[in-house]
Parts: sequence; structure tokens; C-alpha cells
Amino acid sequence: MIRKILARIGLVRDAAPEVPAPAQRVVEARDDEAGWRPVSQSKRDLSPVTQKRMMELAHYAWEQHRVANRLIELPLAFILGDGVSIKVDDDEAQAWLDAWWGDPITRLDLNIEKRVRELALFGEQVIVTFVNPIDGHVRHGAIDPSAIAEVVTDPENSSLPIGVTIATEAGVKRTYKVILDGDDAELLRVPALVLRDGMTAGECHFWRINDLLTGCRGRSDLLSAIDLADALSQLIFGEVERAVALRSMVWDVKVTGATPDDIDELSRKMEPPAPMSIRVHNESVEWNVLSPKLESADAAGTLRSVRNEILGGASIPEHWFGGGGDVNRATAAEMDEPTYKVFRRRQLFWKAILEAEARYVLRRRLIAQGRSPRELDRPDMKPKADFPTMQAIDVSRYAQALGQVVSACAAAISAGLMTDEIAVGLIALVAGKMGIEIDAEAMLADARAASEKRRERDAFVDPAADPAEAPPPGDPGAAA
Repeated sequence: MIRKILARIGLVRDAAPEVPAPAQRVVEARDDEAGWRPVSQSKRDLSPVTQKRMMELAHYAWEQHRVANRLIELPLAFILGDGVSIKVDDDEAQAWLDAWWGDPITRLDLNIEKRVRELALFGEQVIVTFVNPIDGHVRHGAIDPSAIAEVVTDPENSSLPIGVTIATEAGVKRTYKVILDGDDAELLRVPALVLRDGMTAGECHFWRINDLLTGCRGRSDLLSAIDLADALSQLIFGEVERAVALRSMVWDVKVTGATPDDIDELSRKMEPPAPMSIRVHNESVEWNVLSPKLESADAAGTLRSVRNEILGGASIPEHWFGGGGDVNRATAAEMDEPTYKVFRRRQLFWKAILEAEARYVLRRRLIAQGRSPRELDRPDMKPKADFPTMQAIDVSRYAQALGQVVSACAAAISAGLMTDEIAVGLIALVAGKMGIEIDAEAMLADARAASEKRRERDAFVDPAADPAEAPPPGDPGAAA
């Protein structure tokens, strides 16, 4: 009432009604449009177009540039070496793993090399699984990672991929559940379980490298080396063209006192002299050889700098790619150590991959038989992937060190300065350098048991009396 009176005498004004904003055109972003990304994609990921382009360029570099090819093939050779095997103590479980490993479609004995190569080349890998509903046998298939449209993560844990959406060339999308190492109900909360219910295409393993904890996509090992590898190839081809040009030459013939008609006549009749031929002329004719003089900087230094930039980024020393430099045997051994560490890290990553896939194989077998997957917690049901030793071992050096460590430990134990446990741990440490894995606690227990048996054998025990020589009862000698 008061506001109406004040408004009537002009002291206040009623607020004008808000005018609705004009309707705007709704714009839907395409997956390949610059500036847009899926909601589930992390800002630390490449855009879908860039991700696919990275894979195409990495594959091209691997095929066309020798140094880029070596960045993929050298680690592969050291990781796999003489071959890989998967073992488990339980005989029945081992039979299941053998059937999976040698399946005529899966053929891990042949395809493990391709899988290691493609993971390094593309940065990620999608392995779909097909499970026999009767016996639980698992068979593997593969999906080109360039077909990945989206990686779905747990809404409450962005570091956990729970699904992979694949887009076909026809534009049809289907989403696979990412296999988790356990029961979904125990590992995930309700929001993630709801998302997983809508993933009906099947199950898959999704592996990635060179990624961040909160990123969704992997990166190629060649990502930062593609441009440099291309530049190195251009430099090499440029030097080849320069060398060809330097070998070019022309004959310059000077004819003194000749008219233009004479020169035209000579040019029609004259031919370049053949090797080891005789050329005769008078003082009015002068022959000279003209060759190009291409002044350029030292190409060898430039080529070496670019090559070492590529190799150094992959922790590969230059003498592994034919560049001796200032390297001798002693310095080469020291330069190799970081390379082996990097390769060993990737080898351990693949060890974890194969053991996780093996556990899935055993889990599906147990479920098909109506048995509990918790049987996988038994020590004899834990699969172990055996990889070859990464580098040759100088046994003589470590054998000498082992003898010195054993002598020092024995002296320290005798002096009361060291326990048996510490001594065995030191011995196991040196033995590990020789490629022999020793369980220090088990070895100490076995050594103590063997020592006790030796003492029992060495102890002197009086022989039992011969009953034939015993005095008869009642004989005074018997009481004595």
C-alpha cells in the first residue's frame, strides 16, 4: 500500500518486467570439430582428431624412418628376448592358461610381439574378450585404437577407465566394459555401476602408456620424435643429392679464332671423350673440366646432433645406432645402464598386463565351473609371467663379489656383529645380480634344517649292547 502511494506521487517507480532473451540457435559440436571435446575427456588428453593423427604419423614414421623404427624395435627385442611364458603352480590352472595362450585365434606365442609393438606405437591397446559360456575358455581379439571415440571413466574416480566407446566407419557406436581385476560390486560405487549397466557390447582389456593418472588416453613412444625423425631423413636425402651433384661434371671447350658457324659445326660433331681414349688438338683448342663447388657447413655434425636428440629422448646411446663418438668399452657399459632401466620398466609393465589377463582367464574358468573366484587368492593360483633377463651378466665379476660377501658375513657372524638373517639377505642381494632369485627367509630356514641334520649324523651314540653277551638274570655281574 505504501509503495503504491509513493509510486503515485512519483517518488518510486515499479520495476519494468524483464524481457525474455531472444531464442538462440542450439549448436551441436562434432567429435572432430576444433575447440570441442567430449565431456568425459580430460583436458590433459589430445583432441580426438589429434589423437588419430598421432597414430597415423607414428605408423608412418615407424615404416619410413629407420631411426624411428629402432625406437620401437630395440625395446621390443630386449623386452621379449628369447620368449615369454606364463606359469602357475596349480596343474589344472596351468592347463587353462596353456589353452588360452595357444588358442588358434589368440596365439599369444605369435601375437605377443605385435601387441608389444603396437602399444609402443599407438600408446594404447583394446583387447576384446570372447568367453565360452560352457567351460569359460577365453579368446582374444583386437580393436584398432584409432576407432576409439571415447574412454568412459568412473564419475568419482577419473583415473579409472570403466568403458571404451568404439565408433565404426558407418558412425555406429558401441561401448565395451573395461575388465576390472575383481567383482564390480566390490570395486565400484553406484554411479559407475549405473554407467556399466549401459555398456552392452562386451568386455575388453584397455591398456595405455605415456599417460597421466587423470588422463584418459595414451601417447605413442614416437610422439615427440616424429618431426625430428622426418627432419633427419630430409637432411640425409639432402646430403645424398649434394653428393650426386658433386660428382657431376661438364667439358668446357674453348676454340680460339673460331666463328659462330665453326662453333656450331664443332658442337654437332664433337662427343665427350671416352675413358682411356686419346684426344688430339692444336693450340687453338683448350679443354677444361668444370664441376660444381657447393660450399656448405659440416653436415656430419648436424646429422649427429639431430640423431642424438632423437635417440637421447628415448634413452638410447648413440653407439647403439652406429655412432661410435668418443665411446670405449668402459664408457659404453656406463651409458647402457639408463637404457636398460627404461626397458626394464616397460618389461615390468607388460608383466603386470599378462598376469592381469591370466587372472581374468582363471576367473572365468572358475565361474563357469560354479566355483568361487576367491580361489585366486590361493598362492598356487597366482599366475606369474616369466620374462628373459634384460642384459648379459658378467658372472666373473659377481662371482668374485659373492665370495667376498660370504667371507665377510661369516666373519661378522663369528664376531657377533651380524645376525644370520642380515647375512643371508646380503648373499641373496649379490646372487640376484647374477640372475638367481633367492628367498632369504626360506633359504635361511633350509640351511638351518640341513645344519641340524648334519649335527645329528655327526653326533656319537653308544651302540646298544648285544643281547647274546648279556649276563643271565640272577648273575651277580648283571646287577653290577
